[in-house]
Amino acid sequence: MTATTQIPALDLSKPRPEDDAERPSTDSLVSIRNLDVFYGAFQAVHDVSFEVPEHRITALIGPSGCGKSTVLRCVNRMNDLVAGARVEGTIEYHGVDIYSPRVDPVEVRRRIGMVFQKPNPFPKSIFDNVAWGAKINGFKGNIHELVEKTLRQAALWDEVKDKLKESGLALSGGQQQRLCIARTLAINPDIILMDEPASALDPISTLKIEDLMRELAREYTIVIVTHNMQQAARVSDQTVFFSLSEARRGILIEASPTRELFTNPRDKRTEDYITGRFG
Repeated sequence: MTATTQIPALDLSKPRPEDDAERPSTDSLVSIRNLDVFYGAFQAVHDVSFEVPEHRITALIGPSGCGKSTVLRCVNRMNDLVAGARVEGTIEYHGVDIYSPRVDPVEVRRRIGMVFQKPNPFPKSIFDNVAWGAKINGFKGNIHELVEKTLRQAALWDEVKDKLKESGLALSGGQQQRLCIARTLAINPDIILMDEPASALDPISTLKIEDLMRELAREYTIVIVTHNMQQAARVSDQTVFFSLSEARRGILIEASPTRELFTNPRDKRTEDYITGRFG
């Protein structure tokens, strides 16, 4: 079965958070087990397993080339779009294996949104940047209310409310990144993946994005890749440290509550990395 239209939409075994407000926020929303990722004959990631708790921020850290972004892109099947990529192991979301042939990858990406390293607004108005994704996903409500709501959630409304018809490309870098976050929120995801979302921004814009992440974690589950250990320490609840094996494969060293990992790491390799001895 190859045609996407023949694959049924993702059938969740649990209700979504807005339907079950009393569910504890520490539940695991995503379980990654024995994940291996290949690009052609090259194995980029080897035997990665960790849990992503709900309504928390999980930071993936480690040296360049250790597979952080590769693992992140597996969580919403973005690696499906890379020629020669192959994913083995299990990633369960609400208990459903998202790599099952019965699962529609487009539905996975709707439930698990992504914000990229470089802001990438569409060459459209600010309003249309936010509204476009919702419309193509079949949104039937008041689109003006949705645009305002998500721009407020992204802490951008007060800055753009009088220029919604202007191009999103005219905004500053930090504003563009918050616009991209609003665009992601407009499709009502469960999870937001962020791949170095502040690396191209100035310090003031970076702090705004970090403050925004903490605010969004009240309603969403966030997984962030960052090279900035101070950023991971400031914003995340859980930190996952990756490194490279002797065969140059990305491997997981440890996953711990952030405070614990930075103050009392269990593995000497983690201690060496966070103290600057390598990496």
